[in-house]
This record gives sequence, C-alpha cells and structure tokens, in this order.
Amino acid sequence: MEVLTQNEEQLMQVFWNLEKALVRDVLNALPEPRPPYTTLASNIKQLEKKGYLDHKTYGNIHEYFPIISQEAYRKKSFNNLVKNYFDGSVQNVLSFMVKEKGISEKEINELKKLIEDHENNDTP
Repeated sequence: MEVLTQNEEQLMQVFWNLEKALVRDVLNALPEPRPPYTTLASNIKQLEKKGYLDHKTYGNIHEYFPIISQEAYRKKSFNNLVKNYFDGSVQNVLSFMVKEKGISEKEINELKKLIEDHENNDTP
C-alpha cells in the first residue's frame, strides 16, 4: 500500500464518507478553495493508479469507489508511524502521548481497562 500525500488523504476521506462518487461529487464535498475540476480528476486517477480507488463506467461518466477501507489504511498508517517514529514500540507511543499530549487521568484509566480486558480475553 503506497503512502498518500496529505491532499490524497483528504480525497480518500471524502470517498470513505460518500462510499462512491463522481468527480463533481468530490469537488462539491471539498472545502474552499476547491481545486480545478481537471486537477481533481487527475488526483483521483492517481489514487486509482495507487490502488486505493476503482471505478464503474456509465457511458463516459466514471463513478469512483474506495477499494481500500479506512480501517485498513488507518492500521497501515499507524503501524508505519510506530515503526518509523517510535522504534516500533507501542510503549514509546504511549509514553509520548502521556508526556507530550497530556492524556487525562480518565483516558489513562480507560487505557488500563482496555489492557486488562485484553489480557483477560487472552487467558485460556
């Protein structure tokens, strides 16, 4: 799965929300300032080339739809983030979040509960 640019990620967010769309539907869903139609069409073709979108053709109209789920992209992106910026360590991620992002006591307790639930479900 190729890495997406920030602009491509924004377009994929639109597709994940709409599920299927024509170029003009995507254009209408984007915030101002919107790109020119032809630029957007090129960007969508690039996403298709990268394997994120496919299309159905109706005459000369292309209806695009995602073939990579948002969950699959999220998982791959997060795993790359952990690998490239946190030495592959989830502990380093959590430590960063606690120190730099000021995770609240409530959120820490919720994380502890998630870990405990995970541990309890893994024991035979």
